[in-house]
Amino acid sequence: MSSPSLFPLPQKSPLVGIARLAAEGESLREGHEVEYFTLPAKSLLNRCVSNRGLPFTWTINPYRGCEFACKYCYARYTHEFMEMRDGAEFEQKIYVKQHTADLLRRELRRVKLGEPIALGTATDPYQPAERRYEVTRGILEEFARHRGFELGIVTKSNLVVRDLDLLRAVSQNNALSIHMTVTTLNVELARILEPRAPRPDLRIDAVRQLSEAGLTVGVSCSPVLPGITDAPADLEAVVRAAAEAGARHIFAGPLFLKPCSAAIFLPFVEQHFPHLVENYRERYQDRAFLPPSYGKRITQLIAHFRQKYGMTPDPRGRMANKWPVPALDEQLALF
Repeated sequence: MSSPSLFPLPQKSPLVGIARLAAEGESLREGHEVEYFTLPAKSLLNRCVSNRGLPFTWTINPYRGCEFACKYCYARYTHEFMEMRDGAEFEQKIYVKQHTADLLRRELRRVKLGEPIALGTATDPYQPAERRYEVTRGILEEFARHRGFELGIVTKSNLVVRDLDLLRAVSQNNALSIHMTVTTLNVELARILEPRAPRPDLRIDAVRQLSEAGLTVGVSCSPVLPGITDAPADLEAVVRAAAEAGARHIFAGPLFLKPCSAAIFLPFVEQHFPHLVENYRERYQDRAFLPPSYGKRITQLIAHFRQKYGMTPDPRGRMANKWPVPALDEQLALF
């Protein structure tokens, strides 16, 4: 099926901005219920718009949409800006940004000293599309030509180790930190929570390889799902594995559930955890965030386990130290 049939446009399109660009994108390939489209990008750097004290000023997302299909993903709403209201389309229609290195080269002039940049806040920069299109690799090649920037990469893919050479090159003249998301070590649970993401043991092994290469790497145990991944023994297992793999920091934040995400996540809970359905409906009724007391409990647990396994703040690299905040999963308009 070609993209014109997916996105028919009248002679005078009522769509504007990113919605129009998405509608006019060229279909690149079809896969297992996944289609890839080109997306002409006018800008690559996005200034972070949030009042929640996030640890970065700028964001970069090489793709729109994410094939990993994580049931809890908060970023599904970003497809709504392209007039795509079905939350499942976020994982089925992946948009590949074009000319990113050229854009980045021009736009880095806007970044002032001490303004951190986050790569992969609303879509994973190492999702399956990256194997073929190498947009993230092109971005890293550009960063390797510069010095003095603070760059943090968020991913849940072991594909990141493909770019060890570039990551080392970037880190020579820039402050670089890599943040691997590991929500659970239970392979079967991860398979249903994050259907197309690499297994958690592969991610932990990637942390080990990055650490052995001398790179600053940590683990994000976010989001923490009430009644599913928040048992102290399960959280401790992730912290222990992170520490043994050489992670320099670990942090966790509770599930953030926007309406578009709830439309996917709650039916998933009903199918796989029916005994938790009413609990979730009550917890998230008319709200996207859990009460602060829950987040405080998770933070205290992680802090206790971090101390137990000797994970202390890394004195090198301001980015790595300032990143661990629960608000990471509560960001807005970071695409």
